[in-house]
Amino acid sequence: MAFDGLSDRLDAAFRKLKSKGSLSESDVKSAMREVRMALLEADVNFKVARDFTTRVTEQAVGEKVMESLTPSQMVIKIVNRELVALMGGTRTRLASAPNPPTVILLCGLQGSGKTTHCAKLALMLKNQGHRPLLTACDIYRPAAIEQLKILGKQIDVPVYEQGTNPPAQTAKEAITLAKNQGYDYVLLDTAGRLHIDEVLMNELSEIKSSARPTEILLVVDAMTGQDAVAVAEGFNNTLGVDGVILTKTDGDTRGGAVLSVLAVTGKPVKFMGVGEKLGDLDTFHPDRMASRILGMGDVLSLIEKAESNLDEKTAAELEEKLRKNKFDLNDLLEQFRQIKKMGNIKDMLAMIPGLGKQVRDVDVDESQFDKMQAIILSMTPKERSNPEVINGSRKKRIAAGCGRPVEDVNKLLAQYKQMKKMFSQFGGKGGKKRMRGMMGPGGFPF
Repeated sequence: MAFDGLSDRLDAAFRKLKSKGSLSESDVKSAMREVRMALLEADVNFKVARDFTTRVTEQAVGEKVMESLTPSQMVIKIVNRELVALMGGTRTRLASAPNPPTVILLCGLQGSGKTTHCAKLALMLKNQGHRPLLTACDIYRPAAIEQLKILGKQIDVPVYEQGTNPPAQTAKEAITLAKNQGYDYVLLDTAGRLHIDEVLMNELSEIKSSARPTEILLVVDAMTGQDAVAVAEGFNNTLGVDGVILTKTDGDTRGGAVLSVLAVTGKPVKFMGVGEKLGDLDTFHPDRMASRILGMGDVLSLIEKAESNLDEKTAAELEEKLRKNKFDLNDLLEQFRQIKKMGNIKDMLAMIPGLGKQVRDVDVDESQFDKMQAIILSMTPKERSNPEVINGSRKKRIAAGCGRPVEDVNKLLAQYKQMKKMFSQFGGKGGKKRMRGMMGPGGFPF
């Protein structure tokens, strides 16, 4: 995951402060030298790293901090506050046009993930109740239009394309279509190059002039570190962008782009790609990102992910079954499906305060969920509803049906019995209150 190296270095620097009963000015300056080195190793812009540690040092050596009972905590608090400020302070929302449609132009270098993130953004808007229209304005890259059409079909969002017609003309026609047919967002997928050149910028300028976009979003690959910031600066100087979408932030990136882009370009990160699935696009929250960098978790994002992916009706039905102690294998199967909707389990665990470091090096085998689902699906409806009827011969048949050993069937049934025994405490007086305290984000008991 992004920022692992930076988080480790910062943690090491703060551990030294925590071991001291009181802090001297030299202690703070020594820690800030380590913080600066950590930022540089994370590929943060040199000037940004220097200015950041200077600001923290000036505040941390103040009288109020030095007289604090827990000065190391005060230093961490200051670092957290400055990290949040460095990334923009608060979430920056998409602008919306006073008269629909809102036109969003996505630009960036070739290979940055523009087309995929155009579809990801369309899906996010659709899930928020909007009617987006994807528009194919990349007429150069082989199969670019076809890729957008495939993605549009996957998320059930229409794609407007006019083949190799001039992109500026296609964009203008798409906006007219959107007005006539009630689409409130038009997303323009534009062409990229291997590097910034005059031809690319001239074409983007023509599209901008023709479409008059409400927002221009630059898509940059977070894996490229400071190069991403240089790209953002180049596009902004020529085209004028309103915000940035950082892709591949779930990969082994050092994080320098996230921490540098606003300070260098003055343009905020608005979204970040956190996985390969089309639903893996998150709104960027500076305060939550700072918490994750400092190992404090990100419970709010975890809850939002749960609420956006989990079925509220299913959660309510499960709650009722638990109270009546009627939890069966059909319910367990549904829980597996609900959890898988939320994405990478290891990433979700890392959002829980205190678990980030513990799960980082743990091999979370998500295929176990598929294996357990296969076992349950190999059962008859009667067996799922009444697991007590499953005897030795039935276990052999179930094992053969899913291609798993009988031992796996026994293990699943043992886990089910253990869970049902635990849920039995929800019956009687006070059971509902105990259950709500035990149910996790979005309503599943895991």
